Amino acid sequence: MTENTFPVYKVDAIVTFFRTEVLTGQEAKHFTKNDLAPSPKPDAVQRLYMRILQLLYRFKPECHYMVPFSENIQHPQLHEWPTAVMSVYLRMRQFLRMCYVYDFSLNDLLAPKVKRTVTILSGIMNYLHFRKQRLDMTMGHQERFREDMDKLQAYSRGTKDAQKKMDKLTTIPPEQQAEARELDSALSDLQTNTMHQYQEVNAINENIAEWKTEMAEKSQKLTQLKVDVATLKENIGKLKSQIVESPEEMKIQMEKMKENVKNIKLAIETADERLVGLQSNVQGVTHSEADIQLIFKLLQDLQSSMNKTQQHQVE
Repeated sequence: MTENTFPVYKVDAIVTFFRTEVLTGQEAKHFTKNDLAPSPKPDAVQRLYMRILQLLYRFKPECHYMVPFSENIQHPQLHEWPTAVMSVYLRMRQFLRMCYVYDFSLNDLLAPKVKRTVTILSGIMNYLHFRKQRLDMTMGHQERFREDMDKLQAYSRGTKDAQKKMDKLTTIPPEQQAEARELDSALSDLQTNTMHQYQEVNAINENIAEWKTEMAEKSQKLTQLKVDVATLKENIGKLKSQIVESPEEMKIQMEKMKENVKNIKLAIETADERLVGLQSNVQGVTHSEADIQLIFKLLQDLQSSMNKTQQHQVE
């Protein structure tokens, strides 16, 4: 008792605490400071201990007076009072260990002393304060647990409702499944045709590239022929000024030159005709490419409208 791990309260504080927290009714009104000081009353102390045990363990005071039935006990009514005292004594010894009071004796019930009684009640008071705090914390945890459980149930219901709505939105009705299959087949056909159109456009572009290459080569050859003709003309003029030939040879050379000129003109005309044909082909290819681009744009518009229609049907 000399070294306590709990504060020792004053008698007034102890009386006020037990009147408000433990005792009820008439017992709280009749319990005063005179029951503890200057000399504690054994009946009041025993009654207070009984109420403490009732508060903590739901052990009613009348249960302490119950004598176990036995054939060997004669006059059991004589054992009622010591039975109650021993019952309170045994249970208080077990309980006071939790209050860090280990030297509780039977004399504290039969002839209590002020100092020891105040110390024991201070330990009980300290334990009841601790118990009340823990009960408040437990109630708070229970309240939060109930709120969390309510939230969990609400979230579970919301999840189930959302899952049902998702299943309903993702499931195509039977009356629209045939239409959806038709739209899918039409879309696949459209994609196949688009791929064929892409292949044809690529082939036409390759032909155009080949024709442009041929035109460039022929234009280069024509330019080279023109340069050669101009060079020949210059050489002829120089030769005329330097060499005096007979009229017959001149005629023969002139005829040869005329034939060469005719051949060159024929080659030029042929090249021009080929160039005109190639230009007309390029123009036709350009028109075809514009038509293909227009068809491709129409196909894209059709595909976007099909996607929008499918999306509206899914919704």
